[in-house]
Amino acid sequence: MNLQGPAPAAARALLGQLLVRAEVTLRITEVEAYGGPGDSASHARHGRTARNAPMWGPPGRAYLYFCYGMHWMLNVVTGPEGEASAVLIRGAEVVTGLDTVLVRRKAARATPLLCAGPGKVAQALGLDRAFDGHDLLSPGGLELRPGTPPTSILAGPRLGIGFATPEDQARPWRYADSGSSAVLRKRELAPWEP
Repeated sequence: MNLQGPAPAAARALLGQLLVRAEVTLRITEVEAYGGPGDSASHARHGRTARNAPMWGPPGRAYLYFCYGMHWMLNVVTGPEGEASAVLIRGAEVVTGLDTVLVRRKAARATPLLCAGPGKVAQALGLDRAFDGHDLLSPGGLELRPGTPPTSILAGPRLGIGFATPEDQARPWRYADSGSSAVLRKRELAPWEP
């Protein structure tokens, strides 16, 4: 899988791929693309900082940040080294390790939305700051592995970016597997066409 390229293309390529940590395997169902300093919705909009340093590459690294003082959010770095861009993993389906995921998510049973939401994905994988900058393409820890791409893709505006310019708020850079139930606010998305 080629992660080095424009964030929207890399985001679509990540749909259907697998995130593996020990006995837990998740299949990616929903993502959001974030560009560099020119994208007012991106953490890179103010340039390189200690917090967003992993966004600047190399591609295939994890960028984790703590959101609202409650949730870790997992991003896959996608741009060439020195050019910030990343893809937020917004949703996933459990492939293996359901019992572990239920314990981590403090859930009584599996539902289609068990891992729909970026905080839920990181929680299901048991992630924290220790994985910030982790090489997802090397064995061990947290790995990104080939999976089954979706047969069709939905697209629409990214969520939770009210601070961004109207143009950046309108970009259809949220992508989802149209055949998956593990997608938030699916009705707001439309079929993506190349």
